Parts: sequence; C-alpha cells; structure tokens
Amino acid sequence: MQATEILIAEHTVISRVLDALEEAVRSPEAAGPGFFSAAADFASGFADGCHHRKEENVLFKALTRHGMPAQGGPVGVMLFEHEQGRQLIRTLRRSAALWQNGESSGRDAAVQAAAQYISLLRQHISKENNILFPMADRFIPLDEQPQVAEDFEHVEHEETGEGIHEKYLALAQALEQQARVLA
Repeated sequence: MQATEILIAEHTVISRVLDALEEAVRSPEAAGPGFFSAAADFASGFADGCHHRKEENVLFKALTRHGMPAQGGPVGVMLFEHEQGRQLIRTLRRSAALWQNGESSGRDAAVQAAAQYISLLRQHISKENNILFPMADRFIPLDEQPQVAEDFEHVEHEETGEGIHEKYLALAQALEQQARVLA
C-alpha cells in the first residue's frame, strides 16, 4: 500500500466525523455541548495528532527532499490550513466548554467554529486527495514509498502511542451513532 493510500483511508474516517458534526450543527440543542467537545477531541487527537502529524513529519518532509518547496506551493498551503484547523478546534473546544457551563454565547460560537472547521476540512481533504497526493506519488520514488509508510507506522505507534488510532476510530463511530439520532 502506498503511503498516500493510508492518508486517504484516514480522510474517509475524518469525513465521516465531519458528516456527524454537520448533523450537530443543524441540531445543536439536540446534540448538546458534549457532542461538540467530543468532536473537538477527535479533531485534535486523530485529525491533527495522528493524521496531520504523519503528513507534516513524514510526507511533507519527503516531498521537500525531492524538490517540492516547503514554503508556498502545495506544502505551504497545507501547513497553513492545518494551523487554521487547529485554531478552529481550540475555539470549538473553548466555546463548547462555555456552553456546557451555561453561557449561551458558547453555543453559537461552537456552532460557528464547527461549521467553519467542516468547510475548511472538506476543501482541504479534496485538495490533498486530488492534487497533493497524486503529486506525492510522482515526486517520491517508488522504492521510497515503503519507507514512508513505515515512517507513518512509527508516528502511529511511537509518537502518538499504542492504541490511540483505535481509540479515535471508536470515538468516530460513537459520534456517527449519536448523529444518526439527530438526523
């Protein structure tokens, strides 16, 4: 399996959580602040902590070793969008906590941050799947692809911790189940 196929499979999981979060945005009172907090946990733990870490620490470095500039261009755009996502997730987490504590402004801010995050990530995933990853498949020599995938495994098990991936897959499934009730 090519390294980019691993990332595309993770995008599928992230997209499922975005779908669930979209249901919560449509029915925030029914979802409640706990749903938004759990979605923020997934986003920071899996989308950013596992997935973006693989991209930033492995894939993007491999691309720059093979001539793609780190500043500007596709890698620079992806890094900028990763940071935008982190900011939105911090806002979502803070807003959901305010809402949980009875501050009505927290609800609207959580919904707004979630909607912005959904939009950002859907566009981001599309750019990576349709532009960046095909470029990566061309830039990174075939004989280096297995090492990139192995480095992803290192990130998965050594840097983020054993069982973390499974924990967030279970959280994704729980969010999807909760969202089905909202629909």
